[in-house]
Amino acid sequence: MKAYAALVLILVFGGAALAQEESIRPGFNEFWEKPNMEKAVDLLEREHPTIFKYRHAIVAALGLEPGAAVADVGAGTGFIARLLAREVAPGGVVYAQDISQEALDHIIKEAAKQGITNIEPVLGVHRSTKLAADSVDTIVTIRVYHHFEYPVKMLASIKAALRPDGRFVVIDHERIKGVSSDWHYEHWRAGKGAFTDEILDAGFVLEKELPLLPDHYFLVFRER
Repeated sequence: MKAYAALVLILVFGGAALAQEESIRPGFNEFWEKPNMEKAVDLLEREHPTIFKYRHAIVAALGLEPGAAVADVGAGTGFIARLLAREVAPGGVVYAQDISQEALDHIIKEAAKQGITNIEPVLGVHRSTKLAADSVDTIVTIRVYHHFEYPVKMLASIKAALRPDGRFVVIDHERIKGVSSDWHYEHWRAGKGAFTDEILDAGFVLEKELPLLPDHYFLVFRER
């Protein structure tokens, strides 16, 4: 009886905390809600080129197989989503998720130019990926996690979307006092340790960390 009562309290107060979560950084994603896509391409593929430069290595490290379902959360200009789509073909699907319809339109347009037909756009919101429950084997967030204004709700949404034994991959920039540039230290709200704690608290376990990218960490989580 006591165990049952405790469970009820956890569900009630946990649900209340989830419902009351406030934005960590209001307005932080204003540009990405309706981005100028030419500027977005410059930012993601030219001005901050590390992810773009290592894009093939990142996708190879995921070890995807044909037929898999993958979600690129915060897909941006779609250069990673297009590579993922080739890896999971034939039979697989990539859900290019973003909070911007302009970004999704750009992604589908560029994919069509390259003959890629297995990308499906998903318009998310700040509090949810809007991915269907139990729909994906792998979710990747690449230089995106630090943009989550509502990390508790987003992590709950990510966890719900993953199939049993699914993976959640987080690639983001290091934030280390005295090592990271002033811009990176101010732009990122927290570093790898704090983000890892958030994800562990959401019911994941850290499976491995891959030393692949300069100044970035590559973390692979699974559900606990």
